Amino acid sequence: MTALLLAHLVAALAAPVLVRWWGRDAFLALALVPAAGFAWTLAQLSAVASGDDVRETVPWVPALDLSVALRLDPLALVFAGLVTGVGALVLLYCSRYVEPDAEGTGRLAGCLTAFAGSMLALVLADDVYLLYVAWELTTVFSFLLIGGSGTSLAARRAAAQALVLTTAGGLAMLAGLVVLAHAAGTSRLSAIVADPGSGPAVVTGVLLVLAGAVTKSALVPFHFWLPAAMEAPTPVSAYLHAAAMVKAGVYLVARLAPGAADLPGWRPLVLGLGVATMLVGGYRALRQTDLKLLLAFGTVSQLGFLTTLVGAGSAELARAGLAMVLAHGLFKSTLFLTVGVVDHATGTRDLRELSGLGRRMPVVAAVAGLAAASMAGLPPLLGFVGKEAAFTALLDGGLPDRTAALLVLAGLVLGSVLTAGYTLRFVWGAFAAHAGRPATEVAHPPGPLFLAAPVVLTLLGLAGGVLAKGLEPVVGRYADGLPGYAPETEELALWHGLQPALALSALTLLGGAALFAGRAAVARVQRRLTVRASADEGYWNVLQGVDRLAVLVTGTTQRGSLPAYLGTILTAVVLLPGALLATVAERPAQWRAWDSPVQVLVGVVVLLAAAMAVRVRQRLSAALVVGVTGYGLAVFFVIAGAPDLALTQFLVETVTIVAFVLVLRKLPKDVSERHRRRERAGRGLLAVGVGLLMGAVSAVALAARDAAPVSDEYARLAEEAQGHNVVNVTLVDIRAWDTFGEISVLIVAATGVASLVFLRRRTGAIERAERVDQVAGRSRRAPVGEWLAAGGTLDPRRRSVVLEVVVRMLFHTVLVFSLYLLFAGHNQPGGGFAGGLVAGLALVLRYLAGGRYELGEAAPLDPGRLLGAGLLLAGGTGVAALVLGGQELESTYWEWTLPVLGDVKLVSPLFFDVGVYLVVVGLVLDVLRSLGAELDRQEDEDDPVETTPGEVVAR
Repeated sequence: MTALLLAHLVAALAAPVLVRWWGRDAFLALALVPAAGFAWTLAQLSAVASGDDVRETVPWVPALDLSVALRLDPLALVFAGLVTGVGALVLLYCSRYVEPDAEGTGRLAGCLTAFAGSMLALVLADDVYLLYVAWELTTVFSFLLIGGSGTSLAARRAAAQALVLTTAGGLAMLAGLVVLAHAAGTSRLSAIVADPGSGPAVVTGVLLVLAGAVTKSALVPFHFWLPAAMEAPTPVSAYLHAAAMVKAGVYLVARLAPGAADLPGWRPLVLGLGVATMLVGGYRALRQTDLKLLLAFGTVSQLGFLTTLVGAGSAELARAGLAMVLAHGLFKSTLFLTVGVVDHATGTRDLRELSGLGRRMPVVAAVAGLAAASMAGLPPLLGFVGKEAAFTALLDGGLPDRTAALLVLAGLVLGSVLTAGYTLRFVWGAFAAHAGRPATEVAHPPGPLFLAAPVVLTLLGLAGGVLAKGLEPVVGRYADGLPGYAPETEELALWHGLQPALALSALTLLGGAALFAGRAAVARVQRRLTVRASADEGYWNVLQGVDRLAVLVTGTTQRGSLPAYLGTILTAVVLLPGALLATVAERPAQWRAWDSPVQVLVGVVVLLAAAMAVRVRQRLSAALVVGVTGYGLAVFFVIAGAPDLALTQFLVETVTIVAFVLVLRKLPKDVSERHRRRERAGRGLLAVGVGLLMGAVSAVALAARDAAPVSDEYARLAEEAQGHNVVNVTLVDIRAWDTFGEISVLIVAATGVASLVFLRRRTGAIERAERVDQVAGRSRRAPVGEWLAAGGTLDPRRRSVVLEVVVRMLFHTVLVFSLYLLFAGHNQPGGGFAGGLVAGLALVLRYLAGGRYELGEAAPLDPGRLLGAGLLLAGGTGVAALVLGGQELESTYWEWTLPVLGDVKLVSPLFFDVGVYLVVVGLVLDVLRSLGAELDRQEDEDDPVETTPGEVVAR
C-alpha cells in the first residue's frame, strides 16, 4: 500500500515534466498509476470478502508511537475502488478534454495525481493523525484545482471559500480525533471504533469529528461551497466533487458509525442534517439552468442521502448506503464528464441554449441517459438497487425508533421525488429538441478516447445493478459489523418481487415526472418563495464581520507604540508567573549573596549603568550605557571561570552596540520628553519587577533541581570527542543539532533585516572604490598614499587619519586571530562563533574607517553566499557522517605524523565549526551592508553631491 502512495507522489512530481515532453498525452501515462491501484484493490477483493483485512505498518515517529498504519477492509475497499478507478478514467478523459496548447496543463496533471494519492491515503489510513494529514492534503489540492491558474476572480473566491470552510471543519475534526485517541488510549482508528468509550469527552470528540465530515461533504448549512466550486474544470468536478473528495465526509461517518451511532446526539444530528440536505439540494437543483450547477446541487442532495444511510448505524441501511455510494460515484461522475463533452463540443452548458443534441450526439445522449436513470432510481441500474434497499430497510424498521424510521423514510421519498424531477430536467435540457429553438451546432465532435471514460462508468453502473448480488460479500461484511433492527435482513438484489418499497420507487418516479411536467408552475412557485437571505450570503457577511472586528481590535490594541507592546507583555509576565512564584513555588532553603567581593562591585556597576540608561536623554549615550550591562555580565563569566562565554559575550555586546549605532543614525539624537513623570515611574517599577522576577525564577529553578545535571557527563564526552574545550565540543558535537538550528535562525534574521532595508534586490550591488572613480570620470584605484583602499571617497571632514592607520595595521592581524580562535576552539577558548565575530569586528573597523566603499574593498563578497555556504557546510558535515555509515553529525578524527609539524590531529567537527564561522561572518557583513552601506547609499540618493571631473565622490 505504501508503494502505491509513493507511486502517486512520484507521478505527481513528474507530471509537469511529462506534460512538457508529451503534451496532454502525458495524462495517459499518469492514468496508469491509479489504474494500478484499482487493479491491486480488485486483487484483494477475495481476501477482504473472506474476512482478512490487509494491513501494513511503517514506523513514522517511534518515540511518539506514531506510524503509517494502513488497512484495507470492506469499507476502505469500496472507497479505494472508487478513488482509483474513477481517478484513472478521469485522467484518461483529461488527455482529450485539455486543449493541446492549454496553459497550466502540467499543474493540473500534477495536482490531480497528487489528489488521487491523498484520497487513497485517506481511505486506507488506520491512524487518526495520518487520516488528518491526508484529509488536509485533499483540502489543499482541492483549493489548487478549483483556483486553477488564479486568473479568474470567481475561481479564486470559490477556492478560498472551499478552503476556509473545509479547513475549519478539519481543525475541529483534529481536535475531536485527539480527544477520541486520548480517551481510547490509542491512535488506531480501528481500535477507537471498536471501543470508543463513553462520557462527555467522547461525545464531544465525536461531534467535533462530525463537524469535519459535515463541512467536507457539503451538508446543510455548509452546502453552498460545492456549487461555487463548479468554477473548476469539468474533470475536477467529476472527480473531486462527485466521486472522491466530497465523499470523504461520507466515508468518515461510515467509518465511525459502528462505534458511535449509539452515542447521544449522533443519530438526530446525522439523520436530521442528511434529510435536510437532500431536500435543500434537490429543491435548488430544480431551478438551475447551467447543467453543471444542476448536477452540483444534485450532488449536494445525494450527499445528504448517502450520509443518512451510512450514518444511521443499522446493518440494513449500511448495506443500502454502500450500494448507493458506488452507484453515486459511477453515475454522477459520468454525468459531469458528459457535461464536459457537451460544453467542449458546443461551447455552452446553458440548457436554455441547447437543443437537439440527442440526435447529433447519440452516444453521449445514451450514456448520459443511462447514468441519469441510475440517479433517478430506474431498474436495472445500481441506483435503483440502492434506493430500493434503503426504502425496504426503513419500512422494515431499520432504526431503533419506529417513528424516526417513518419520518426519515418520508424525507427520503420526498427527496427522491425531487431527484427524479431534476434528473428529467437535466436530460430534457441537455439532449431534447426544444420547440422554437434551432438545433445546436456541434463544433467539435467527441472522439472515442474522449467518450471512453463516461462509457465505461455507465456500463459499470449497469453491470452493478444486474449483478447486485455480487456486491454482497463485501457490502454485507461491512454491514455485519452493525446491529440489525429489522426482523429479517434482505440482501442486495435487482428484484425482490412486488413489495411496498417497489411501490415507493414508482411513486418517486411519478412524482418527479409530475414536477417536470409542471416545471413552469414549479418555477413560478420557487420565484415567489425565494428567500433573500442565503447560506452563501451569510458566509460572506460573517467574513466581513470578522474583517471589521479585526480592524477594530487592531486599531485599539496595535497603536504603533513599542513601549506599549513591551509594557503589556512584561506586565503579563510579572503578574501571571509572578503570582505562581509567590504562592506555589518552593523557595531555596539557603541563600548565598556572592562568591567573591568582586561580584558585588561588578553588580553595583551594572545596576548603576541600568539606572543611567533610564535617565540618559541621548539615544547614543543610552545605547553605550546599556552596553556596560552586557560587558558586566561578561565579567561575571570571567570571575566564574568561563572564558569561552566571557569572550563570546564581549564580542556579541560589541557587535550589538555597532548595530545600535548604525540604526540610531536614522533616529533623532535625543529621546522625547513627552512622557509624564508618572509614566516614567511606572515603567521604572515594571523594569524593577521584571528584574526581581527573573532573579527569583533563576534561584527557584536552581534550587528545585532533583536530578543529576546532564552536563556532568560533558567533560568525559568531550574527551571522547578528542577535545578539551567542553563548551566548544558541546556546540559542535554533543549538541550540534541545536547549533545547526541556531545558525539557521541567524540566517533568517539576516535575511529579514536585509529585506526590510534594501530597496533594490536583496543585497544590492557591491560598491567598490574603483567603480566610484569611474563615475567621477577617472579609471584608477585609490592613490598609493591613501591608508585605506577607499579612503579618498570620504568627506575630508569625516576622515580620521589615526583611525585609518590603526585599522590598516590591525586588520590582517585581527583576521589571523579570528582564524586562530576557529582552529584552536576544540581545545582552547574560541570556536567558530567567536572567530566569526572577531572577523566581523575587523570588517566593522574597515567600514567605520572608510565607509561603504571601503567595506566593498575589504569584503567584495555577497553575504548571502557566505550564509548559504556556511549552512551548507555545517549540514554537509552531518550528511557526510550518514554516508560513511554513522549517525547524522557523528564525529570522527584523523591523526598523521608530518615532517616539521610532528603529530597532527584533525576532528570532523572542525568542518562544522567552519560553517558556523562563515555564517557569523556573513551575518555581520549582511548587517553592515544593510544597516550601514545601504542606508548610506539611500542617504546619498536623497542628498546627492555634485562632482567635477577628476574628483572622487565623497560623503
